[in-house]
Amino acid sequence: MPDLFDRLMLLKQSPVFSMVSTDDLRVVAQALTQQEYFTGDRVFEINEQGDFLYLLVSGRIGISIEQDPSSTSFIATLGPGDSFGEMNLLDGLPRSATAHVLEDSTVLALEKTRLKCLIQSYPDISIGMLRSLSLRIREANTRLLHAKDQVTQEH
Repeated sequence: MPDLFDRLMLLKQSPVFSMVSTDDLRVVAQALTQQEYFTGDRVFEINEQGDFLYLLVSGRIGISIEQDPSSTSFIATLGPGDSFGEMNLLDGLPRSATAHVLEDSTVLALEKTRLKCLIQSYPDISIGMLRSLSLRIREANTRLLHAKDQVTQEH
């Protein structure tokens, strides 16, 4: 089981929590629960209602947006330090993807109601999360712009 320092390091490298202060991350780190998944499992399925955000400690997770939950066409392959499942925590909508366990994996999970309680007690957590998510959107926009430029140059 990762100790507090390891949990803090995982949170700090996570795209969702990278802009949250270390002091606030301490309370988040203490709210995480460890879960184990085995190759072939699914952490969650597309269109399910979800209540957890996950930080990958070890192993590999494949993310698929195909409606067929058995699809192995992945839009992302995640490794240690990556996070997933955060969209549902923030927007309350059903899962937009399926998370396939590609290698035995250990994750740290943060439950939605725990996060809400933490944000109410430590509002700067939400400000840091919003900053982090804004940076992710900017990076995605930059990638899309570069991809568009490459397509334009090819034609």
